[in-house]
Amino acid sequence: MTIQQFIDQARYTLAAASPTPRLDAEVLLLHVCGLTRTALVTRAHETLNDAQVRRLNELLARRARGEPLAYLTGGREFWSLPLQVTPDVLIPRPETELLVEQALAHIPAHAARMIVDLGTGSGAVALAIASERPDCRVIATDQSERALAVARANASQLNIVNVEFRLGEWFTPLAGLRFDVIVSNPPYVAEADPHLAEGDLRFEPRGALTSGPDGLDAIRIIAAAAPAHLHPGGWLLVEHGYDQAAAIRKLFGDAGFNQIRHYRDLAGHERITTGQI
Repeated sequence: MTIQQFIDQARYTLAAASPTPRLDAEVLLLHVCGLTRTALVTRAHETLNDAQVRRLNELLARRARGEPLAYLTGGREFWSLPLQVTPDVLIPRPETELLVEQALAHIPAHAARMIVDLGTGSGAVALAIASERPDCRVIATDQSERALAVARANASQLNIVNVEFRLGEWFTPLAGLRFDVIVSNPPYVAEADPHLAEGDLRFEPRGALTSGPDGLDAIRIIAAAAPAHLHPGGWLLVEHGYDQAAAIRKLFGDAGFNQIRHYRDLAGHERITTGQI
């Protein structure tokens, strides 16, 4: 089988499972064969060896069943950082880069600030902030030891040394500490949301996606507890669902936050809410 023949086969096999079958085929080829995108064109008629074909067909079958590409290749880029991902963590998404953008807007470039990322998962948000603000101390928490293992591996691979990882739910491992900025991309999907049965969500850890009947249980906890862990003038920033901004504004207000603002993602949805204590 040649490179072009695999692409043709994959496009047919994935037509019903993916909106981007050719791109998926190319990503699998890059992963298995170590090719560049240029090589996919210039070497399209070269023959794949038997081991490559077996591995590609195995991954193709898994992709046809809907398994996310990020889990098949073990990686996803976020904030231009190559991250390892496994089924123990959510797959970093482009809209979450807005959370990083707004966090950086609240952290002066060369200031030594204390930052915490609650529910860090793969470490994507914490590592992006730490890479841009090397003078800051960043702590990242997660209740999953397996998720923290992924995050620690990413920090080591990227040689980002100003991040500390702590095991525990939300603020539990942060007793006595106060921060200048708290960020979180917590679970915010309602438990009965039909989207959980679609696409990549079927394969991602349910505990990192859902949070009670209305999806707001985690954000309720974070908003209520955050003031006790912020310095005066400190900021809380959370990512949330496209239709939750009004509810979260009330949660922030009830907790004593002011300067509450919402920020829209590239699709135009209110995706990030910030508040100052």
